[in-house]
Amino acid sequence: MDQIKNSLEGQVCLITGAGRGIGAAVARAAAARGARVVVNYNSSHKEARTLIAELQQYGYTALALQGDISREQDVNRLFAEIRDTVGEVDLLVNNAGVTIRSLVQDTSTDEWDRVINVNLKGAFLCCKQVLPHMIRNQYGRIVNIASTQGINGASFESVYAASKGGLIAFTKSLGSEVAPSGITVNAIAPGPVATDMIYSHLDEEDMKTLLDEIPAGRLAVPEEIASACVFLLSRDAAYINAQVLCIDGGWIAR
Repeated sequence: MDQIKNSLEGQVCLITGAGRGIGAAVARAAAARGARVVVNYNSSHKEARTLIAELQQYGYTALALQGDISREQDVNRLFAEIRDTVGEVDLLVNNAGVTIRSLVQDTSTDEWDRVINVNLKGAFLCCKQVLPHMIRNQYGRIVNIASTQGINGASFESVYAASKGGLIAFTKSLGSEVAPSGITVNAIAPGPVATDMIYSHLDEEDMKTLLDEIPAGRLAVPEEIASACVFLLSRDAAYINAQVLCIDGGWIAR
């Protein structure tokens, strides 16, 4: 049990978009396994500070840093602050994401750019920052939080699905590219998860229809995604690379 508890001991783990939801759950799980956790947030200042206070209360090393990961200048500043404070990033979880629910013909180019820039460009910018250290160190873990919609698509959410499909392709390509350097790059594709994102987009009737479609009969909880994520971040997952793990209660396998 101690080996599991300390499986990320001393490593610096950055989770983007970690003020709440899946990102916050990953931060808790990584900290509990010994990682020095950096919680990135953009607008969720209060939630991020509350999370850090919670982690520090348990004696974990954790800090919160603001930054819009879709903006290169913000990413450059974010990583400079991390290096100055806790050192180089060994473990990266690209979790930050936004969505819109709209027909393609009703979607503006600004809305397209925002979703693609946060969900896909942001992961690219963060990977560019961590790779030089990981390659020098001949070790590193990157986990990208994608979505089953990036595999199956989703009407009314074409832009979001496109961003997550791109993230999956990026994961597979980068994983192959950096494998000789002892780095793994994997994606988790959650189905519907009980977070603010889904509750803000579905009314009661839509939720009932969705639950009827999921063989497990319920939404995932963020902690279930986090458990898989910290395994992929561990040394035990050394031979898992360029893969996409669906966590969806059997939804897309129906």
